[in-house]
Formats: sequence, structure tokens, C-alpha cells
Amino acid sequence: MVIHDHFSDFVLFLYVYIAYVDGEFHPKEREVIMEKMHKLYPDSNDHEKRLADTIRVYSDLEQNQFKGIFVDTFKHFNKVKYAQKYRVYLDMYEVVQADGKVHEMEQLAMDALKEIIDISY
Repeated sequence: MVIHDHFSDFVLFLYVYIAYVDGEFHPKEREVIMEKMHKLYPDSNDHEKRLADTIRVYSDLEQNQFKGIFVDTFKHFNKVKYAQKYRVYLDMYEVVQADGKVHEMEQLAMDALKEIIDISY
């Protein structure tokens, strides 16, 4: 299931997903995401609203839908180069590490996303 029309919106969704995967959205994770949004949306000044909308979309989904969304969306954006996808993966690690610890659930999610990125290339 593809729910994003633009790769930048999908990337923001990934950031939100990884921030919540351990059960909490730490303020430091939020700070890192907000910083990254300036690069994702350089011509936009509605980052707070965009983040809130993305959190709402994330919250409305069931856990069992995420893998399908990730696989289908990475395949959908097949013109995006592997290097850019891998950069997103590295950025997600910055989000995960922002609160000073990497929980087991976060590491498992990162490993699964790495595998999806690799197979979508």
C-alpha cells in the first residue's frame, strides 16, 4: 500500500515511525526530525503542521500495515537512487540515537528497514 505521493513525505513518515517504535516520541527525537524537515522541505515554513499531520496518519494505521507500506513505497519510488535511500536510513539512526539510547525494538526496526531498502534496489 502506497500512501505518499512524494518521497519527502514518505521519509518524514519513516522518521515518525522510527521515533515511535519504542513506544515513546522523545523530545530529542522530535528536535532531530524538525531539523531534518528543513532539508526535506526547504521552501516550506509549515513544519509543525506537517509533522502533526504525519503523526496523525501514523497513529491511524495498524502495526501490521507498516511493512507493506514500506515495501510498496520503496518499490514505488524506484527512481530514487540507492545512495539517497541509504542516506534516509542513516538519518533514521540519528533520530533513534537522539534520546541517548537505542532500544531493542528500534534496532529490530532499523534492521528490517535496511533489508527492505536493500531488496527494493
